[in-house]
Amino acid sequence: MIDFWIAAGVLLLAALAFLLLPLLRGRKAQTEEDRTALNVALYEERLAELASQHAAGTLDDDQFAAARDDAARELLDDTAAGETRRAGRLGRAIPLAAAILVPLVGYGFYMQWGASDKLQLAREFSEQPKTMAEMTARLERAVEAQPDSAEAWYFLARTYMSQERPDDAVPAYARVAELAGRQPDILGQWAQALYFANDRQWSEQIERLTTEALQADPQEVTSLGLLGIAAFEQERFADAIRYWERLVATLPAEDPSREAIQGGIERARQEMGDAGRAGEEQAQPATAELPAADTGVTVSVRLDDSLSQQVQPGDAVFVFARAVSGPPMPLAVKRLTVADLPATVTLGDADAMTPQLRLSNFDQVRLFARISRDGNATRGEWKGDSQPLSPSRQNEAVQLTIDQPDTP
Repeated sequence: MIDFWIAAGVLLLAALAFLLLPLLRGRKAQTEEDRTALNVALYEERLAELASQHAAGTLDDDQFAAARDDAARELLDDTAAGETRRAGRLGRAIPLAAAILVPLVGYGFYMQWGASDKLQLAREFSEQPKTMAEMTARLERAVEAQPDSAEAWYFLARTYMSQERPDDAVPAYARVAELAGRQPDILGQWAQALYFANDRQWSEQIERLTTEALQADPQEVTSLGLLGIAAFEQERFADAIRYWERLVATLPAEDPSREAIQGGIERARQEMGDAGRAGEEQAQPATAELPAADTGVTVSVRLDDSLSQQVQPGDAVFVFARAVSGPPMPLAVKRLTVADLPATVTLGDADAMTPQLRLSNFDQVRLFARISRDGNATRGEWKGDSQPLSPSRQNEAVQLTIDQPDTP
């Protein structure tokens, strides 16, 4: 922040220089006043000389009157400029008052409406946090400085959940749903936070949230997992198996959580016993409800020739997809370097940043490619983007050219 205040001080001094300029001319104005007084004295001396010449008969009446008028006219000409300068000096108090008030008023306005807190926060986020507590504190300050940022609230809620603070995560998820819309994945995570904040007790609000989420997206993974957990803990093992099998059907084959969910299904089957398991399989062939999604989009990324001299081979390149109508977080991301370009990559559910935000959950997405010299995926120097498209209907690669400055 020191460099910011130094720059502000330099600009303030430049502004004060214009305000104090009239005061710096005070000495010249005093010189002009002394000169006017000298002219008056010379005028009086001239009148005395003319009077003595008139008395001696050297000048007649007409000559005396003409000479006296000439002397008066010369005095008026000399004092006219002096009066103008004297009138200008009447405003010396105004620049002086302004010079005092401008810094005070400007500082007050900046402290009230300025963005020093956001500037400081941006600098903090450019540095890697040392502890989770430090990261949480930064996110809390971020939502204070930007209360309408759905992305900041979302990451704060996720951080609270990772720290086993569901009571704090509940209002954060509620705020995300208010800002970003009632997206199915947000509703599912909100319900999950409520469940754990309520000491693992089911409630009508949780029921409403999971129902709304699954109505919008029958494959919403957090809601399916939560319903399975609640059913298992209430010893409704058939329902737990049904929800978890639906969940497994939506996950990519390489997803590491599949093994744990399959273990939960087997445990529920053991609890049910052979008879209960057979009855469940007859009543509810769950895996037939939701086939695994194969949504994906192929992207061909290239660097515009005009930028070849402005980037380095080791600069990071992030290729990602973002929902047109949905949360601002990327749905799928892959990382390359400038040296890899041109390159062709495929974005799919396996590249999701979180299981709740998958490409197959959205009908319309936009594709982006960003070059970031410092490796920060959220900002960079150059970018390219596409028009909105449907990720499930792309039969050929989408051409993406990095050719635009990446402005905030």
